[in-house]
Amino acid sequence: MGRAAMTLLAETTSRWSGARSRYLRALPLTALAIDVALMIGIGFVAIVGRRELDIFTSSASVESNASVAGPLIIAGWIATIALTGGYKKDVFGAGTDEYRRVFNASIIAAGLSGVGCYLAKYDLSRGFFLLAFGAGIPALLVGRLLLRRAVQQARKHGSLRQRVLIAGSRSHVDEIAAVLRRESWLGYEVVGALTPEYDLAEETSSGVPVLGNTTDATQLVVAARADVIFFAGGSVGASSQFRNSLWELERHDVQVVVAPSVTDISGERIKIRPVAGLPLIHIDPPTWSDASRWGKRAFDLIGSTFLLLCFVPLLSFIAAQVKFYDRGPVLFRQIRTGKDGREFSCLKFRTMVVDAEARLLALQQEIGYTGGLFKIQDDPRVTSPGRWLRRFSLDELPQLINVLRGEMSLVGPRPPLPHEVETYDDRTSRRLHVRPGMTGLWQVSGRSDLTWAETVRLDLYYVDNWSMLQDIAILFRTFGAVAGSRGAY
Repeated sequence: MGRAAMTLLAETTSRWSGARSRYLRALPLTALAIDVALMIGIGFVAIVGRRELDIFTSSASVESNASVAGPLIIAGWIATIALTGGYKKDVFGAGTDEYRRVFNASIIAAGLSGVGCYLAKYDLSRGFFLLAFGAGIPALLVGRLLLRRAVQQARKHGSLRQRVLIAGSRSHVDEIAAVLRRESWLGYEVVGALTPEYDLAEETSSGVPVLGNTTDATQLVVAARADVIFFAGGSVGASSQFRNSLWELERHDVQVVVAPSVTDISGERIKIRPVAGLPLIHIDPPTWSDASRWGKRAFDLIGSTFLLLCFVPLLSFIAAQVKFYDRGPVLFRQIRTGKDGREFSCLKFRTMVVDAEARLLALQQEIGYTGGLFKIQDDPRVTSPGRWLRRFSLDELPQLINVLRGEMSLVGPRPPLPHEVETYDDRTSRRLHVRPGMTGLWQVSGRSDLTWAETVRLDLYYVDNWSMLQDIAILFRTFGAVAGSRGAY
């Protein structure tokens, strides 16, 4: 271990505070308290609702039988969630596993409650039962969602983080560290790296300090008080060495994560199938071909038609505002490149002066434009109506017509200009495998605040991992992104 690594290790150890770990350990108890409070609240709502709505008439008093069965149902419900792993600390903060466990446990609890009352011949109000579980299950999921949002916000501000060591070759360490730093809401704080014995460098290319060798993983994890250790590519030379490391680490309260060199692939495409003790990772083919089939096209046709009908008054008002401002054309038509490189006329409400295209080259030279998506804040060519249209992305509403024509989709990568496509390499050209969209991952992740590299990464993730559920989720998130107007200019 180098002198710099020794110094850093001493500093990080001395700065360590047990409060961080206590807060992390308190997450399951916090979730438990929220679940109990929600169940009790929903129980009272179910009692009042059963009495006021008079659902399923019964001779028994709903208050009397609910006072007996209610606590038992809550206890059984909580126990079922706990038995299915709904309070394990590794399910909080990311992924859908937490929601799936809570939902499945709730369905099981409802079934057991119904069967139990039937076998015991207990006259539990059916109205109370339906209201309790019908409202209780969504309430629990919303409660977990709000807890997750609070946890993620706390992590973004430096709280509730887990100290991480990454073992592997320097290139693999940098790759994992870059993802963990970018996705700060995951709550991983990289405190150092462990490299193979032959690597004598004191830090990686991205500045992650090397604390020692992978063969000393256990001692270094303890010394650095790490909560998690990532084993990346190049971390071990043989399976027996990795197994020995696991045996040594099992005596300490540390989470072990294996991080293969597989990035930007959705969980739906990854299957782990153990064969003879060897966990094989199977990766399904990219799903971009599915995004061109009739299901997505039917969704686009129905959605765009519905939205056009809903927005007729708004479209008329915007058209009048644009026309009366300078008597110029209402619509701006621009040649864009669509699926498989086919060009089309993309429609937008005009937000710039009439001679905006003529002034583009001079503006690009003025700011030193080098390539990629060209957008700048305070563009002098933008008109007064154009500023608020751009702020809320209302200038793009005419693209619903492009969606009806089949030139665009409701969700997809942004349609590039032909001269931008000419600069694409083979990797970036994958954006053209699907129809371009009115909104996409770039829209809900920062829009123009994103760098060109980040935009391409998000678009390629969408192309390779398309699903209808993801499209629906992006559409819902778009409303929040547009209302917040983050990155819109």
